[in-house]
Amino acid sequence: MPGKMEVPYRNYIGELASDFYVRLRDEGKLCGARCPKCGRVYMPPQSICGDCFVKMTEMVELKGEGTLVTFTEVNYKEPMQPVAPPFIYGIIKLDGADTGMLHMIGECKPADLKIGMRVKAVIAEKRAGNILDIKYFKPVTG
Repeated sequence: MPGKMEVPYRNYIGELASDFYVRLRDEGKLCGARCPKCGRVYMPPQSICGDCFVKMTEMVELKGEGTLVTFTEVNYKEPMQPVAPPFIYGIIKLDGADTGMLHMIGECKPADLKIGMRVKAVIAEKRAGNILDIKYFKPVTG
């Protein structure tokens, strides 16, 4: 039977993720979390290394440029989407990070995108301390 279920909840993001959002909001900087044991850098940051299960406390600044790993165009509307369709989601592996992050791609059409191309973050001018402070990623030109 088709249907929808709404599950309202609060999510405690923890000290490390709070630091990530404060730096993004106040300084417009992107940071990842580095594992003290294996050195893996997670972006977005997480508190526990998925490989070593070690608590992570070190934040490292990332330049905001990276590689487009994959992408898709969204043409349907859902209440949790950050913008009206159509829009493009991509997984971006930032330089200096070992994991990819999901975010919107802007200033281009799907036909302009290629897996492996370089993209860079566009930081919102008005920031609120959430992931949408990264407005989107756009292709690097030149």
